[in-house]
Amino acid sequence: MKILYHHRVASKDGQFVHIEEIIKSLKKHGHEILLVAPSMGENQDFGGDGGIVAKLKAKLPQWLYEVVEFSYSFYTFLKLAKTIVKDKPVFIYERYNLFNPAGIWAKKIFKLPLILEVNAPLFEERSKYDGISLKGFAKWTENYTWRNADMVLPVTNVLAEHIRSAGVKEDNIEVIANGINTDAFLGEPLPSPLLINTDNKVVIGFVGFCREWHGLDKIVRLLTMSENQNLFFLIVGDGPVIPSIKDLAKELGVEKRVHITGLVERDDMPAWLEPMDIALQPAVVPYASPLKMIEYLAKGKAIVAPSQPNIKELLIDEENALLFEAEENEQFISCIQRLAADDELRSRLSANAKATIEHLNLTWDENAERIVNLAIKKV
Repeated sequence: MKILYHHRVASKDGQFVHIEEIIKSLKKHGHEILLVAPSMGENQDFGGDGGIVAKLKAKLPQWLYEVVEFSYSFYTFLKLAKTIVKDKPVFIYERYNLFNPAGIWAKKIFKLPLILEVNAPLFEERSKYDGISLKGFAKWTENYTWRNADMVLPVTNVLAEHIRSAGVKEDNIEVIANGINTDAFLGEPLPSPLLINTDNKVVIGFVGFCREWHGLDKIVRLLTMSENQNLFFLIVGDGPVIPSIKDLAKELGVEKRVHITGLVERDDMPAWLEPMDIALQPAVVPYASPLKMIEYLAKGKAIVAPSQPNIKELLIDEENALLFEAEENEQFISCIQRLAADDELRSRLSANAKATIEHLNLTWDENAERIVNLAIKKV
């Protein structure tokens, strides 16, 4: 089956992982993917920004950048139309973006089903973090895109509520959480790339772009306590707080028990999870399906995460994770200390975490199959 995959992601980051893995799984099922998307260099590093897009955003007035975003939809529509006429796909699969109704235009004109993947309520998200100048127009493009898709696939039930409130019918909504690559994450244990002997240590791990609200400094301080001399802190990632984390570790004399990798290649991520005993998800927006959390599950890690509705769609306190009240730092640290001191608890949570992947079918292959089955019903 020919599937037209349309997205507007111009950077190799967590968004790109989702795109790449779904495409791989669709191809594995025997489908041909026709891609209409921004070009990215083959050698662009994982974690790299969107190049010219990032530069435009930095230089243009906000209202003008938003006009450019919308105007780009006309060019995108022409690319979609050319591909549809030439290759005759069965349906369009689109990753939702704000100011981007091109896929809906193509769906309407060429009478093709459009399946819309939604990872965030982007009007709300951008209003909060970046600000939006053309608010009314931005909200219209979001509602227009959501309401006119044949199926909308939010990644959490929390996000589905946003979509329902925009007037999308229940029959047109199907929640599909993020997944894992079974070949990469469910195979035999990989050799650890951590060239430090942690055999007698409990390794606390964090994966991601490190920001102040993650509270990673508290983990460094935890290492100084006399009862925690067996703890080791592994950070797989980079971010603006890394210099201060390094300085703090040195100041407190625990720098030999803190290792920071910096950005790592995506293919190396499963191996970097191997040495972790405890895996941290300190904070997350209320509607996301955190990819790293699902990968923690697949690798059988004892997870510490906030007790909020989107997280509890996958995690159950005391069963496959320990949950703490969001922003309650003392509870967060208490969960870590409890896990560090209790081998049996870590082992039980680890086994249940790994079983969660199969129980909830949290794989990209399963997601690809569900996408195709939903599309077939709309053809």
